[in-house]
Amino acid sequence: MANPSEDWTSPFQPRDRAMHPPALSPGYKTSVLRSPRQPLISLGPTLSELTGPVFTSEDLDPLDNDLLANAAETGDPLGERLIVHGRVTDGAGRPVPHSLVELWQCNAAGRYRHVRDGYRAPIDPNFSGFGRCLTDADGHYRFRTIKPGPYPWRNRANDWRPAHIHFSLFGPAFATRLVTQMYFDGDPLIPHCPILGSVSDKGAIERLVAPLDLDASQPFDCLAYRFDIVLRGRRQTWFENRPEGG
Repeated sequence: MANPSEDWTSPFQPRDRAMHPPALSPGYKTSVLRSPRQPLISLGPTLSELTGPVFTSEDLDPLDNDLLANAAETGDPLGERLIVHGRVTDGAGRPVPHSLVELWQCNAAGRYRHVRDGYRAPIDPNFSGFGRCLTDADGHYRFRTIKPGPYPWRNRANDWRPAHIHFSLFGPAFATRLVTQMYFDGDPLIPHCPILGSVSDKGAIERLVAPLDLDASQPFDCLAYRFDIVLRGRRQTWFENRPEGG
């Protein structure tokens, strides 16, 4: 997360490679099978990866960024109503406009609307768990949603994921897609999460935790959390699919 009090007028800040966890983190069980065993091979991008897609407001539905309404069939989704908003910037603090921001999450009971989610918590028929929007000219984005619930996962005998929201950001091409997660300030499960525990840099974990933003809340309706995303430099947000840096 960006810190508004930091000086963004300094020269370009290189990425901090030490911030990212090793690909093999035994506490995160699936990394044992997924981490590479051989030296990586660099492959040049293909033409299709460099030339598209280009997203415009015409590609989006007006309700795409409103998860309280975009799948409602019989009423509002159950759970704590939230606004999640923020700003996407580069390493020099400049806004990143017209980036497609997608999010997906489980419902308030901790269940994803996915055929492979076998958690016994109920599916909410009025909540899809998916939304998208474009950043504006100053890099801002905004969603309405509900607070996701924690859920158990088959890592160790009693591991639970903290409440979190997945984010995907698209640049001007498929090759510039980045994926990360947002967590909630004060969640007691954060220190116990093996995925976050694989990140040794405390500051990097803090940049994944969204603080409460009462100034952006809607009285008698929605609390708000702010999650700013920095794409490069020492203050960058940790991206799951770029362990070497943003």
